Amino acid sequence: MEINTITAFTTYFEKIREGTNRLIKVIPEDKMDWTYKKGKFTIADIIRHIAAIERNVFAALVDDKKASYKGCGKELANGYNEVFQYFKQMHEESMEVFNRLNDEDLTKRITTLNGNETTIANFLRALIIHEVHHCGALSIYLNLLDIKTPSIFGLTEEEVIQKSNIQQTK
Repeated sequence: MEINTITAFTTYFEKIREGTNRLIKVIPEDKMDWTYKKGKFTIADIIRHIAAIERNVFAALVDDKKASYKGCGKELANGYNEVFQYFKQMHEESMEVFNRLNDEDLTKRITTLNGNETTIANFLRALIIHEVHHCGALSIYLNLLDIKTPSIFGLTEEEVIQKSNIQQTK
């Protein structure tokens, strides 16, 4: 995706977030601290991580501030409702930063945490990729728990097969 306008980015990012929200809404309260292996992210850790990286790395660097990511532990938000509130609040704060940008800002260069220089547009594309990556992880976690996951970004595989079969019989 080429990001040429801030409106195009924010519109697309909000659609991605809608998919993420559909996914996290099916997480049972008693599974928030579940992980597939000791020492790996819990479900709640993944949600806090998406939120903290968005606000404290992506939005911070775009806003010409220093990154302040300190992890994704329970000290950020502990408890079912608190984790979801933190997720929502960090997104709202990030969107305030992103909505202050203008189209020309997208060509400005920033230095990422690993020392690479890139445009704000490319950096924001990485934010979308980061969120989609963690949605995939959440989907796998939920599948391991036998929790039916909703379609995140479009049709499910079953729907694609069904529509393909309908199209082939026409």
